[in-house]
Amino acid sequence: MIARLLWVDDEFDMLRAHVMFLEKKGYSVSAATNGADAIEKCKQENFDLILLDENMPGMSGLETLQGIKEIQPNVPVVMVTKNEEEDIMDQAIGSKIADYLIKPVNPNQILLALKKNIHQREIVSTVSQTAYSKEFAQISMQISEHLTTEEWKDLYKKLVYWELELSETDGPMSEMLASQKEEANLQFVKFIKNNYKHWLDNPDDRPLISPDIFKKKVFPLLREGRKVFLLVLDNFRFDQWRVLSQALSDDFDIDEDLYFGILPTATQYARNAIFSGLMPQQIKEMYPHLWVEEEEDEGKNLNEESLIRLQMERYRRKEAFTYNKLNDSVAADHLLGQFGKLTQTPLNVLVVNFIDILSHARTESKMVRELAQNEAAYRSITLSWFRHSAIKDLFKTLATLDYDIIITTDHGSIYVDTPVKVVGDRNVNTNLRYKLGKNLTFPKKDVLEMKEPRQFGLPSPNLSTTYIYTFGRKFFAYPNNYNYYVSYYKGTFQHGGISLEEMLIPIVELKPKRRQ
Repeated sequence: MIARLLWVDDEFDMLRAHVMFLEKKGYSVSAATNGADAIEKCKQENFDLILLDENMPGMSGLETLQGIKEIQPNVPVVMVTKNEEEDIMDQAIGSKIADYLIKPVNPNQILLALKKNIHQREIVSTVSQTAYSKEFAQISMQISEHLTTEEWKDLYKKLVYWELELSETDGPMSEMLASQKEEANLQFVKFIKNNYKHWLDNPDDRPLISPDIFKKKVFPLLREGRKVFLLVLDNFRFDQWRVLSQALSDDFDIDEDLYFGILPTATQYARNAIFSGLMPQQIKEMYPHLWVEEEEDEGKNLNEESLIRLQMERYRRKEAFTYNKLNDSVAADHLLGQFGKLTQTPLNVLVVNFIDILSHARTESKMVRELAQNEAAYRSITLSWFRHSAIKDLFKTLATLDYDIIITTDHGSIYVDTPVKVVGDRNVNTNLRYKLGKNLTFPKKDVLEMKEPRQFGLPSPNLSTTYIYTFGRKFFAYPNNYNYYVSYYKGTFQHGGISLEEMLIPIVELKPKRRQ
């Protein structure tokens, strides 16, 4: 496609050599020698980019810029000027120019501005695909090796990096990456199968897992006399964190890491483990009145504040703390209105349920599924929510305070599209990525089975209870009404099973830059 340029300069005749250079590069160049003519041309013709002289007789460059933007608000404008005064630059930048060139300009400077503002997406896409194709073999080799916990974290970070880099592209590179993620998840299941029980049996010889969050991340800061704000964003994946971090980097220094969520990767188990510092079976044994079984109708996460308090007491932490849970913007606005009270408290714990609510809404609402039809769109909606919610205002406030902020989650989620038939009695739980019950029938190749739940830190409602987990992009479906069930849940985001997306989840420490 030939890019159409408009060059506005009262000395345009002196630019013939530059125009010839650009035309040889395939650009179509129109000219205007004053602001009024430039605005008239914009009324008659669309341009891909406008080069605009700042200092012209009659209508100035800034006045012309305003007139152009009223007609073609999205056209990139590159200001060209001899004037290096800061206030002129500020006015131009404030008027949303795309670039700023100081005369005399050479052809390569102009070409660079054109590439950056017209062809950037195409160039970035090409470079990203080329770079990923070079690293493809190395990643494949890494996946096939026996990786340590730290190496798995590094591999997943690398896969997410390339997923974000290639998110705007379609074609073979994106398909290759999707295949690599599937292969990585297959190997990750083997890794979990071989190591998970050892982690539970050897607390001093394991990576950070859900019950360790307070002990290893929160309490050390409190011991140093720091004040801590812990935000738990339910159902929050690492790729979602990466896009969210763009909106926080101006106000905070960021130290990001990953930790391993426990199984099942479901709120009832993983978040209660975070707040109690215990595995689910230990909660049931030590505090039976605070544990709610799967088959009970009572809410499964209504005792979080009590679990935090009991964990603080076990570790002899005397600090006061607050606990709040936000399910909507009204609750967030109310919290901000009461925020002064929180600033007096050494530890504030805040649970934010929006992303989990979005995930369930996407399953149940055809309109929401259209808005978040793939992983890139899902990330985009998460970022849009953050930028336009009271949570962003919360972070703006936190950026001015002397708090250490920890952002984490209880589990992630994965896009599922492959059904696995499972048969059980009517008491089997409804989650699509894990099941527990007795006399479960399922294809062995698609499932990781835990026959003795207590060995894996899990409650056993009866002596013959088995937990099963599916992995990759699979989800459990019952034979009854099978086709309807599959069509309803295929292409949704689910959690509870085993995957990098569900188990390797962000834990991030933020320090306000203004505090430095």
